[in-house]
Amino acid sequence: MSQSPGAALVSVEHVFKSVADSTGTLDILRDIDFALAARETAAIVGASGSGKSTLLSIIAGLDTPTRGTVRIAGHDLFALDEDQRAALRAQQVGFVFQSFQLMGNLTALENVMLPLELAARRDARQAATEMLARVGLSERLSHYPKVLSGGEQQRVALARAFVVQPAVLLADEPTGSLDFATGEKVMELMFELNRELGTTLVLVTHDRGIAARCERRITIEAGRIAA
Repeated sequence: MSQSPGAALVSVEHVFKSVADSTGTLDILRDIDFALAARETAAIVGASGSGKSTLLSIIAGLDTPTRGTVRIAGHDLFALDEDQRAALRAQQVGFVFQSFQLMGNLTALENVMLPLELAARRDARQAATEMLARVGLSERLSHYPKVLSGGEQQRVALARAFVVQPAVLLADEPTGSLDFATGEKVMELMFELNRELGTTLVLVTHDRGIAARCERRITIEAGRIAA
C-alpha cells in the first residue's frame, strides 16, 4: 500500500463498493488504496460519476464498502457498530458540504454550538462565539441561515466543522454552490483554519485550482485510482 510519510491518520485499504442495479452489479469503487498522514491535505478529483463522493462517504463511515478497510486515527471504522462510528465522527471528524447542511431553525451561533453540545462541552457558547469571530461573523451570531448569504452560510459551516478541532476534515465540493469570488475567499479561510489547527484535509473538488493547493491529488477514474 502506498504510505505517506509518518503514521497514517487516514488509511483506506483495498476498498471496493458495488451496488445492484437493473442490469446486474455496478462497481462504483474498485481497490481504492491510500494513506494520509496527520496534517496532510489531499484532493480527490475525477469526472462526475467516478465515485469521488461515494469514497468520501465511506471514509466518513456514512456508507459501507462491499469489502475493504478504512481506519481513522487507528480505529477500524467497519469493525465498529453505527453508534460507535457516530461517536468516533463526533470526536475526530469535521464535515463541510456543498449545500452547507445548516439547521434552518437554529441561529448561526446555535448551529456552531450544536456539535459541542452533543459532546457535552460546557464551554459550547464561548467556543462557538470565538470560532464565528475567527471566520468573520461576529455580527451574525443571532442570524438564521435564510438571511445569510451563501458565503456566510459556508463560513458558518466551516466554523461548525472546525470548532470541535477535528483530526480529519472531509469536504465535498465546498464551493459548488458559491460564485467564484466568494468560493475563493471561503477556500482561503478553509486552508488557513486547516493550517492553524493541524487538521488532515480530504477534499472532493472539480476545481483544478483548489486541487492544486493540496499536497496530494488522488484521481479517480471509473472507480479506480488513476496511475
